[in-house]
Amino acid sequence: MIFDVLTLFPAMFATPMDESILGRAIRSQLMDLNIHNLRDWAEGKHLQVDDSPYGGGDGMVMKPEPVGRALDTLREAAPNSRVLLMTPQGQPFDQGHAKRLAHEEGLIFLCGRYAGFDERIRQSMVDEEFSLGDFVLTGGELPAMVMIDAISRHLPGVLGNTTSAETDSFADGLLEFPQYTRPADYQGMKVPDVLLSGDHGKIACWRREQQLIRTLQRRPDLLETAELSEQDIEVIEQLRK
Repeated sequence: MIFDVLTLFPAMFATPMDESILGRAIRSQLMDLNIHNLRDWAEGKHLQVDDSPYGGGDGMVMKPEPVGRALDTLREAAPNSRVLLMTPQGQPFDQGHAKRLAHEEGLIFLCGRYAGFDERIRQSMVDEEFSLGDFVLTGGELPAMVMIDAISRHLPGVLGNTTSAETDSFADGLLEFPQYTRPADYQGMKVPDVLLSGDHGKIACWRREQQLIRTLQRRPDLLETAELSEQDIEVIEQLRK
C-alpha cells in the first residue's frame, strides 16, 4: 500500500507517523508513506496556493491549479491510487471504509486549510470525500493521520497478531467486549470468574454477550446494521426486557 499525502504542513506528520506500529510498518516496508508539500506545485514569487473567494466572504480558498498539477504528478507515478478529500462535508469515516480502502493499491490524501477548496477540485479531481464527524478542524492533516492509522491496521503484517483487527470494536458491527489483565483482584474489583475458568467455549459466549450488552447500552444504533444470529437477537430481546 502506498499512502501519499498532499499538505501545506508536512512537518505535522513527522512524529506521529514515526512512532509505534505505524513507524515499524514503514521501516519494515509493509507500507509506504510519502508526505508532499503542496507548495512544490505552486507558481509565482510567493508560491500561492489560495486566493480570496469570488462573491466575497471571509477566509481564503484553495486554488485548483496547484492541486491539479500535484495530483497529475502523483497519479503518473501511481495511476491506480484513489484520491480522498478531507472535508467536514464528506461521508463519515468508519471501520467499513477502513477495511475497504485497505484493498486499494494506493491512496492520496488531500488535506485542506483555510476556508476550503475551490468547488472544481471536488467536481473533477477526487474520488471520495471523508469526514471524522460533525465538527470542524483547522485542516485535513489530523483526519488524514487518523484514516491512515485505521486503514493500515488491515494491511497484512502491520499488526503483530493477525486476529487483532478482527476483534476490534466495529469489526463485526458491535463494540468490543471488556478486557482484563492481572491482578485478578484490584481494590475489590474482581475479574469475572468465567475468564479464569479456562473454558474457552464459555469465555466465547460471555464475550459475545458482553458485546451485545455494551453495544445496546452505548451505541444501540449499531444493532440496526450488525450481523446478528438468532441467538444474538434472543439475548438482545431479553436485555431490553
